[in-house]
Amino acid sequence: MNKPVISLNNRLLSIDVLRGFDMLMIIFADRFFAYLNEAAQTETTGFLATQFEHPEWFGFHFYDIIMPLFLFVVGVVIPFSMEKRVQTIDNKTKLYPHLIRRFIILFILGWIVQGNLLALDINQFKIFSNTLQAIAVGYLFSCIAYIHLSKKARYVFFASCLIVYGLLLEFANVPGIGNSELLPDKNIALYIDHYVFGRFDDGYQYTWLLSGLGFIATTLSGLFAGEMLRSKLPREKTARNIVLIGIAFIAVGLILNIFHPSVKKIWNSTFVLLSSGICFLLLAMFYWIIDVKGYTKWGFPLKVIGMNAITAYVISHVIDFPEVAKYLLFGFEHYLGAYYNAFATVGGFGIIYLMLWYMNKNKTYIKI
Repeated sequence: MNKPVISLNNRLLSIDVLRGFDMLMIIFADRFFAYLNEAAQTETTGFLATQFEHPEWFGFHFYDIIMPLFLFVVGVVIPFSMEKRVQTIDNKTKLYPHLIRRFIILFILGWIVQGNLLALDINQFKIFSNTLQAIAVGYLFSCIAYIHLSKKARYVFFASCLIVYGLLLEFANVPGIGNSELLPDKNIALYIDHYVFGRFDDGYQYTWLLSGLGFIATTLSGLFAGEMLRSKLPREKTARNIVLIGIAFIAVGLILNIFHPSVKKIWNSTFVLLSSGICFLLLAMFYWIIDVKGYTKWGFPLKVIGMNAITAYVISHVIDFPEVAKYLLFGFEHYLGAYYNAFATVGGFGIIYLMLWYMNKNKTYIKI
């Protein structure tokens, strides 16, 4: 039987590869398929481009799984990074400075990436508007739950987040509108964001503050998966159990979707169940291939990305690497024509990947 492959900090290799796969979708795939479709204009490229953009409101595209997977993997790692600390520390509150420090750094990075902090213009500033900030919320409260609550209590906490958020979205009163509805500009989550953040809110249909209940639930679902990976069960049985949980989440989500449709933009409870279920299945697939069957070599390029995922995310959003690549690849434009932007996107990703590869080669991993 193959032994599981362990990477730095006692993390399974499949986790780093899965994180790298997720980051590849974020920093490359969406932009590439959009440009490819602009050039090709075929049914296939149109379908791919559509799958790498979010639906207008209701519905579910492949791209909708990318942000939840980011949060999910953060949750998966929590038992690996904190189990020994929780068991050996004399006062659990001593763990808080690290949690709060990471929360603050993620929030600041979110301001840099999507909160328009670098514009140096207060009128463009957004308080809460980025994936990293959603991770900060999910991570902080999931860690607190892991530190202080029993496993059963964590399950109750997870269910409570979903139930409370669902009830608020369906039955809360929205001043000036009436009963909350799962529609743009008519839901309580959007009203709370506007009320609390004022002119510094996201400015779109996306919601963040009340949606924090969904972010926490998504991260907790990853934490549950991480605990399954840490169990002493045989690896084959662990993979099977993760698949079964994923199917159960999706089944419940599809049933609830009839009464409470999934909306990614407000991260409602149905969306949490559907996306988390898919995340469980993706984790099971990567875990089975890499850590059960032992096929590891193919995952190295994704591991390179996954080991410095936050770095890849931040630099890809702060620097327009496809535009940088055009300074090197401009001679190809008159040969490639409409396909040039797609080609430049590949070149930009190549620059990012070489940076990450060099960091990995020198064992440089930026942690927060």
